[in-house]
Amino acid sequence: MGLACRPHLPFRAWEPGQVAELPDLKSFVDSHERLFVLTGAGCSTDSGIPDYRDAGGLWKRPPPMDFRSFMDYPLRRARYWARSMIGWRRFGAARPNAAHFGLAELERRGRVALLVTQNVDGLHEAAGSRRVVDLHGRLDQVRCMQCGLLRDRGAVQGELEQLNPRWHGLEADDAPDGDADLEGMDFSDFGVPPCPRCGGILKPDVVFFGENVPRTRVEEALSGLRRADAVLVVGSSLMVYSGYRYVKVAAQAGLPVAALNLGRTRADDMLTLKVAQPCTAALAWLMGPGLLPGATGPQASAALVARS
Repeated sequence: MGLACRPHLPFRAWEPGQVAELPDLKSFVDSHERLFVLTGAGCSTDSGIPDYRDAGGLWKRPPPMDFRSFMDYPLRRARYWARSMIGWRRFGAARPNAAHFGLAELERRGRVALLVTQNVDGLHEAAGSRRVVDLHGRLDQVRCMQCGLLRDRGAVQGELEQLNPRWHGLEADDAPDGDADLEGMDFSDFGVPPCPRCGGILKPDVVFFGENVPRTRVEEALSGLRRADAVLVVGSSLMVYSGYRYVKVAAQAGLPVAALNLGRTRADDMLTLKVAQPCTAALAWLMGPGLLPGATGPQASAALVARS
């Protein structure tokens, strides 16, 4: 699974606790032609999608649904779909922000070997990125766990609302990955549609905790890493091993690794440099004004003014 060892490129080592600045990140990006970009939840928070972890890399809330609970317990599965029915209304309407558009522009300039995202929102593709591996899948698709039928999440949303009219008007605060903080309800009467082809269990086509990332995606990401001359982490604490593994392999092979992230990462001792800035503002600054159709909002605007 490893890469052949390569000599370190001439960047000074970043020490944990040391503050690197945006010009350091720009120098890093400008000095490499084939970036392996790894993104996490911090990329999408400015699109209105909450993240899971705080600045210390710890959970802000109870861990999300795990695979065996979803498959083995109908009541827990009903609770998941009830919360998802509420959360999807806003999650499904989320739009890319300047971080997504900035990385798409970086690809357009020929500087991205591959973008691997741990997010399930599809916003990188919506912003125009084409070389993307959705490591944990996409929430806009639903798969039957028996026959494999793949369905559009919007169609399933319509069925959920038709089966559960009294739930349709409920509101709840947004939670990560299309969830909603719907509590204190009796979920036993919430109707969950079966697969229309075989009657099997429908599950969002994403990797739940306790599931393995499909091997084809792992290998596609490793292939992209082999083509890269550096790694850029954007908006990830790397606490989940499925993303951390690529930074670990890269560092062992001598590839320089830069991180743009607010707070601690699991790989702080492996980094060449780290910039603690919001992803949206940093990518807007990095790629320059007038390039990003999604560069809106106070953070992006402030970054563009500072650069001009």
